[in-house]
This record gives sequence, structure tokens and C-alpha cells, in this order.
Amino acid sequence: MTVSEEFHLPEHVAIIMDGNNRFAKKNQMQQGDGHREGKNSLDPIVEHCRAKGIRALTVFAFSSENWNRPQFEVNLLMKLLEETIHEQLPRMERFNIALQFIGDRSRLSSQLQELMLHAEQQTASFDSMTLTIAISYGGMWDIAHTAKQIAQDVKAGVLNVEQIDAQLFNQRISLNNLPAVDLLIRTGGDYRLSNFLLWQAAYAEFYFTETLWPEFSVKEFDHALDVFAGRERRFGKTSEQIHQEKIEN
Repeated sequence: MTVSEEFHLPEHVAIIMDGNNRFAKKNQMQQGDGHREGKNSLDPIVEHCRAKGIRALTVFAFSSENWNRPQFEVNLLMKLLEETIHEQLPRMERFNIALQFIGDRSRLSSQLQELMLHAEQQTASFDSMTLTIAISYGGMWDIAHTAKQIAQDVKAGVLNVEQIDAQLFNQRISLNNLPAVDLLIRTGGDYRLSNFLLWQAAYAEFYFTETLWPEFSVKEFDHALDVFAGRERRFGKTSEQIHQEKIEN
């Protein structure tokens, strides 16, 4: 039995870190300062996940749609992403955490792409937890990109159409090295997925909060875990079936 199973914890938590700009406006801060504050909120959550025995944490840093934001904000977010990677590397080594990235890297600068690859290579052997940062990511892009790769293999004769099923797709899509998302948290008060992990979160439990991301604390994260622990996850079965399986196990 894993630590996560023993304490009814999710193995994989995903977070939509929303509310940075509203935090800045609320506190009469300069343009962009909300994103800087938001960047500092991640470290305590990462450390807490590792201490709890959570296997994977995936965070939404920059979406496919965020490219449509004002150029100043896009440039700032790219700069903060570089800073985050530089700052996280020593922390990943200290805590034995693997760092990886998902998203359409073709739209990123060559400098950022090289930095991401370097970070992945440097931390690939770390196994206490996996931190995934979604950059230039969209769930619809992810599904379409995976379908395209499979179609290319069919065209090349590597696969035949009859081999294509949900299991094969799951082996090819982003985060295929991790368990499916168990708990998806969204801060900032909106009640939508915003094109995040549409495939991987198919059976995730959702936790929505009005709390803006820079104000999201370890205490509220624990509350989200408590909410998760109190939910019955049936995966299409009945409550009676789930109860009987618990008795038999």
C-alpha cells in the first residue's frame, strides 16, 4: 500500500493557478507584480506535496490561449518562467524531485527550450516526486498532437488502425509517465477547466476556490485534500460495489 492510499491522498494533483492579476489590482500593485507574487506561492505547495507523499504535482503556468494576452504580460511571464526554472533546479536536487514540462515548445524561445531540456535531464533520475509545469499548453492541442503522432505511425506502417484504443492513446499523450490526475484544484473563483488536462483529468475530483493564487496557502491545500478524502470515487461502479471491494481488500 502506498502512502497516498494509506491516508486517502491523491497520487496526482493538478492546479490551475488563477488570480494573479486580480491579486495585484486588489492590492494596488504595479502591473505584473501579481505574477511575481504568484511565482512565490508555488514552493511551499511543492514541498508540502513531497512531505505528504503525493507522487505528482502538475501546475498550469502558461496556456495556449495566454499567447493572446498583451505583449508586455507575455514577455513578463516568459521571463518569470526562466527565473522559476533557474530557482527550482537547486530545490529539485535538494528534495529529489523530477522536473518536467508539457506543452507546445515550438512557440517558445530557443533559450527557454534549452533551459527546459537541461532541467529535465538534470532531474530525470530523481524519484521522490514529479513536478510538471505546463507551458504553452492546451488540452485540445495535447489531444490533437497525440492523434497526429498516432496517424503518422499508421501511415508509416508502425501501427494499424485496429490497435488504436484509449490505452494506446494514454501511452502517447502528455503525462503518460504519471498516474491520471486524481484532484484538480482551481484558484481564483472561476468554475471551468480552461482547456487544461482534458484527457488526463477525465476522472479527477474538482476543488474550486475563490482564493486568488498568491493567497492560496498550505492550509487551504490541506482542506482540498480533506475534501478529496471525503468523496467516493466510483469510476462508473455503484456505491455498493465500491463498499464490497473495500471489504474484500
